[in-house]
Amino acid sequence: MKYKCIIFDCDGVLVDSESISNGTLVSMAKNIGVTIEFDFAMTHFLGKSLQFCFDYIESLAAEKLPDNFEDEFRERTFEAFRTQMKPIPGVHELLNKIKVPICVASNGPAEKIRLNLTTTKLIDRFEGNIFSAYDINSWKPNPELYLHAAKSMGFAVEECVIIEDSVAGVQAAQAGGFDVFAYVNNHTEALFKGLDIPLFNDMACLDKLLL
Repeated sequence: MKYKCIIFDCDGVLVDSESISNGTLVSMAKNIGVTIEFDFAMTHFLGKSLQFCFDYIESLAAEKLPDNFEDEFRERTFEAFRTQMKPIPGVHELLNKIKVPICVASNGPAEKIRLNLTTTKLIDRFEGNIFSAYDINSWKPNPELYLHAAKSMGFAVEECVIIEDSVAGVQAAQAGGFDVFAYVNNHTEALFKGLDIPLFNDMACLDKLLL
């Protein structure tokens, strides 16, 4: 394999959590009088920090978000993650074929990452190599999280590759000087036009692209 370390995003790359998170945001926004279409949320919130999503909802609301808005979001999504979370199709098969070190670097809190990986039976692959933007107070599309992950894993930027599913994540990888591949589906492929990066839609076949 060309690369010595593979750095995975979590949501939408390892675990199928985006529909849960965005569905909850749409529902909670509706409760305070803000109408956001689910497809819009899936496109425009993808890969963004939670604060970005909250700020967007608040910009459409007649008043500030309730003080417990984030706590309620965390409570509702964490319960859904425990009962509804599934791995991205093909990701277990892919990881069985990878022989180089791997890690996960996500905008989400570390406890959320661990919960999602535990629910999908992926935690054994990544325990000890989990990097959260909350740990360094820097979120994608800033490149610091990926630079931090690579350094912590003991590899130079050029020895690593990033696996992403969001434009913000791709921008973070590119800003850090990393090679990056984007996992796409029919709804998201158009978002990556003009970024000039490899796209793929079958996680089980990623290893062949990384040769």
